[in-house]
Amino acid sequence: MSEDSVSIRLDLWLWAARFFKTRSLAKQAIETGKVEIGGQRAKASRAVRMGDALRIVRGEEVFEIVVAGLSDQRGPASVAQTLYIEPEEARAKRLERLATLRAARAGYQPPEGKPDKRARRLIRALGDIDAL
Repeated sequence: MSEDSVSIRLDLWLWAARFFKTRSLAKQAIETGKVEIGGQRAKASRAVRMGDALRIVRGEEVFEIVVAGLSDQRGPASVAQTLYIEPEEARAKRLERLATLRAARAGYQPPEGKPDKRARRLIRALGDIDAL
């Protein structure tokens, strides 16, 4: 077989590259449209080849990567990171977005303990937990 004809299933590659803990989670993400190849939604059985551009949404993170290697076995994280290349501008954009989200969450301070009787009455009367 030539180098160009070598391919692997998308869900298997995502699992081996450690984007998802199980193949079923990878398949579910693909089916819900959180994984795109070349800007188009893909199926779990779609073949991934070297050089394919992927966009993976995982929680609050958005990865824009290029496939650099193929593997159907899950190995250590150091090996999994060699299976893809994340361009520097995409990495900077992803980290900046995460920092913005973390800063927005930093303003929220959960209550230190359970509300007392007076506070519970206030909460019920106002219908708002932020009444404290």
